[in-house]
Amino acid sequence: MPGTPPTRFVYLGPEGTFAEQALRTIPAAERGSRTPARSVGEALENVRAGEADSALVPLENSIGGAVGVTLDELAEGEPLVITREVILPVEFVLGARPGTEPDAIGTVAAHPQASTQCRNWLRANLPDAVVVDVLSNGAAAAGAATGEYDAAICAPIGATRHRLAVLADKIADHPDAVTRFALVSRPGPPPPPTGDDVTSLAVYIAHDRVGALLSVLMELAVRGVNLTRIESRPTGEALGRYVFFLDCTGHVADVRLGEALQGLRRVCAAVHFLGSYPRHRWLETGGERPVPPPPGLSDADYTDASAWLARLRTGELS
Repeated sequence: MPGTPPTRFVYLGPEGTFAEQALRTIPAAERGSRTPARSVGEALENVRAGEADSALVPLENSIGGAVGVTLDELAEGEPLVITREVILPVEFVLGARPGTEPDAIGTVAAHPQASTQCRNWLRANLPDAVVVDVLSNGAAAAGAATGEYDAAICAPIGATRHRLAVLADKIADHPDAVTRFALVSRPGPPPPPTGDDVTSLAVYIAHDRVGALLSVLMELAVRGVNLTRIESRPTGEALGRYVFFLDCTGHVADVRLGEALQGLRRVCAAVHFLGSYPRHRWLETGGERPVPPPPGLSDADYTDASAWLARLRTGELS
């Protein structure tokens, strides 16, 4: 039912991965049920089918960029909307069975992205160890726990879940790396505006029109709507046909963003609304207000201008 808090959550599994760690930062998910899915597509289909209320899936990484499969899944199939974002620091640890000495480590299990992000640390600290690719950070931790591998590069939650001793922490080459996750639900009224929100869109431009992408950007720029992210993905129709994924500042309830959406509807081949939701920073700071918009671009300015035009149309020239 619309407005009913979610209680059944699904996430990109397996257990003991960053996705589970991110999901457990959401109070409702900590209280509700959490089920791992084998893929992003499976997680989202569980929501579409009503088998789960919400799914947490990775959206982008500060090192690896956008997660293409998530964007593709959101653009296709029955509509889904983002209701929350979670930004999680990517802090890898080296875990092993208790009593393991670093000098005895001959094999290290790691997801390819994890070993890539810890390449320099491995070279400096375990130069002779063989890195074995596995399907996930959770699988790496499980393999180390059973003795299949001497150690694992995994998320802290994976080491805890499989009772591994942490031989080294924060071993990533980029200590400030983060992954952004999206909590996705079936369509319904968006969370109320906070004053520091993000609106996500999938925009299909008219490919036979000169300056089509520029016209999209202008609809946002002239209303002072900041574009914080733009990603292109092929539609699969033909070479050169793309869908553009946009993150904008503001909420669908805001006057200026609402006008921008109407403008996009007029100039684009199609616009898919993917949700308006609080920015992670707003949630972290407990509601700290963002920097106000420039003069002339606040909702109050738009309301005043609209009222002025209405008076002109009735013959009032004040």
